[in-house]
Amino acid sequence: MAVRIRDVGPHDLDPILALNNAAGPTILPLSADALHRLHDQACYFRAAEVDGHLAGFLLALDQDADYDSANFRWFRQRYAQFVYIDRIVIAKPYRRLGLGRVFYADVISYAETHSPEITCEVFLEPRNDVALLFHGSFGFQEVGQQVMPDNGRRVALLAKTLCSYPFVRDTYLQGGAGQLPDLPWLRERKHAAIATRAAGGA
Repeated sequence: MAVRIRDVGPHDLDPILALNNAAGPTILPLSADALHRLHDQACYFRAAEVDGHLAGFLLALDQDADYDSANFRWFRQRYAQFVYIDRIVIAKPYRRLGLGRVFYADVISYAETHSPEITCEVFLEPRNDVALLFHGSFGFQEVGQQVMPDNGRRVALLAKTLCSYPFVRDTYLQGGAGQLPDLPWLRERKHAAIATRAAGGA
């Protein structure tokens, strides 16, 4: 089994939309327009391929995203800087192969060079103990709860402090060259950078 994690491109959005909307009650459905907006806003948006077939994706946003999500807003009201995991979806034929752990290792590696915190939420109604245990095994802690206003479901808000970020900040971002080394896995997504520049009028 050959597994590849790669950036999502515009040609991936139709199959990703179908995958997202077939995922079941733990993943909120999206319209095509909403997915395109998320694609442009995401700081991290990567797909998993297994033997050349789309097997899943993970999408995350930082604190500067223009995203009207109650859970995202909850974190933005409380954290100055964070990476927010909005959704992860694994296609049914590829579940229980460890792809979720591969994705989380990858997104945490990205986040710890860009932010002091990584955040997400897990549904408590119905209670998702598998997801809670999964996140606990990666060091996430519950930092709050809320009832989502659009569907009335309670969620646990989770956060993980990224202990390596102060070293990255002090050594690379605020010292030396003032930036990260030019490596593919450290580069910002082009779409996110373009959207940020456009919003700032640069």
